[in-house]
Amino acid sequence: MTLQKLKYLITIAEKGSITEAAKALYISQPSLSQMVKEIEKELNFTIFTRCRTGATLTTEGMEFLGYARQVVQQMELLEGRYFGSEAGKQRFCVSSQHYTFGANAFVELVKQFGQQRYEFILNETQTYQVIADVRNRFSDLGILYLSDSNRQVMHKTLEENNLKFYELFTAKPHVFLWRKHPLAKREKLSLEDLKPYPRLSFVQGVYESSNYAEELFSSEDVEKSIKISDRAAIVNFMIGLNGYTISSGIFPKDLHGDEIHSIPLDAEEAIHIGYILNKDRELSELGKIYVEAIRQYQSE
Repeated sequence: MTLQKLKYLITIAEKGSITEAAKALYISQPSLSQMVKEIEKELNFTIFTRCRTGATLTTEGMEFLGYARQVVQQMELLEGRYFGSEAGKQRFCVSSQHYTFGANAFVELVKQFGQQRYEFILNETQTYQVIADVRNRFSDLGILYLSDSNRQVMHKTLEENNLKFYELFTAKPHVFLWRKHPLAKREKLSLEDLKPYPRLSFVQGVYESSNYAEELFSSEDVEKSIKISDRAAIVNFMIGLNGYTISSGIFPKDLHGDEIHSIPLDAEEAIHIGYILNKDRELSELGKIYVEAIRQYQSE
């Protein structure tokens, strides 16, 4: 296995097609296809599933490509530092549940990094996908939360995927709602207070359950429920429909000014925000900058 072959595999994954990858690499499509077959035979598993629309990574392929990216990136950094060649793009990827403070911390990371060549990815996605992205080494780390209600299942899931959870901070549950909401002037709210209003939550697809939900008390029965996939939409529904969601209470005001209020929820639960890593990896320097930026938003 050579470094060049790893680069070829990464290009195929990025292009989503062996044909398009061959064009970008200036080699023939049959030669590239044959190379992939030889590598798959050597590894004894399939990296790509071929179809009319292109090539998609298998589960084993995603994990393998995660390791391949690390090898290629480290070699490019080594060549750039000691052999005078231009360093490749620094890649850093975070997969996260939908947190405004996580996006703001990512902005701080980019500002502090300051170099000209980089490829940074922030993937706000469903809970199980956060876990899968880190397991397959597509993402350097993942951001999610644990609570008393989901801890047992989540710990089991993380263990099965060879991942470890590192807590950043603990927050009490808060209700997010519009500043003109009928309950906006209350100092504290209960679940009973919220019953007449639409509950807003992030859709989890085939893994829809209270254990993978991004909101506490998702198993509580409500008459009005709206599930969405976009963080911006949840703010629109708070304002337009007097909807609410339950989260950590950390909501940087520079995005929406005073439009959204955060009110403590009268409940015993706690939200443990943290990051997940592969058990055999340590937090990178970029990862350290990112999680420290998150801690700063929590302290503010």
